[in-house]
Amino acid sequence: MIFIDQLATYECDNERSLASTQPTPAQLRKARDRQPMPRWIRKLLKASYLGCLRHGPGLRNIYDSLDTPSPILPRMLFMQKGLGFNRRVPWPVHFTSRVSGWQFIEIGIAVAPGFEGGCYIFASRESPISIGDYTIISANVCLAGYNHDLYDYTKFPSKGGIKVGRYCWIGMNASVMPGTELGDHTVVAAGSVVTRSFPNGYCVVGGVPARLIKHLDPSKTIERRSPNEFIGFRRVNSK
Repeated sequence: MIFIDQLATYECDNERSLASTQPTPAQLRKARDRQPMPRWIRKLLKASYLGCLRHGPGLRNIYDSLDTPSPILPRMLFMQKGLGFNRRVPWPVHFTSRVSGWQFIEIGIAVAPGFEGGCYIFASRESPISIGDYTIISANVCLAGYNHDLYDYTKFPSKGGIKVGRYCWIGMNASVMPGTELGDHTVVAAGSVVTRSFPNGYCVVGGVPARLIKHLDPSKTIERRSPNEFIGFRRVNSK
């Protein structure tokens, strides 16, 4: 008898739990009101937005940069220049990235270290950073122009900074340490720590510490260029 009563109680509780998971009429009406925006309205809004960027006074550079690897996005520009995240840096930087010593960082065409989120990039007069044209820097990348002294962490001995060539690709979560050089068309695998130089380029490196994984055939590499070229916020060419 006790078993039957327990079974009946379980069935009642189960029915109540099932009923509680079913949507109420109010929830159904709310879900119905959340219908996605019609496609034609989305297209109209996008066309209006691009039209404002293209013909608005002082906004043409934003429009022309949209087809580059590091476009000048209005929301990023607001966070950077309006709210002051990396305000003085003369290229687009995500508000979650940090760029220190930007005066000692030399960038090429279509290069914006810190454009992706979570990057930490720092340089100094004694430890500058140089990055060649069309190099891509992924999210959460660290470019450490200098480092702490092992015996006195208040000192920062110089090892010559960092030099990165043209058309390189530094993968997500990678770190490039001081005193290293990466030649043209060097690919750094995600999560790698680069502690030595690969000046000849045309290779894939990876690991902790990074080592040579494979060579790239120079004849197969493609060096694409954007119709409108920018160095930071400054236009340098328009085709």
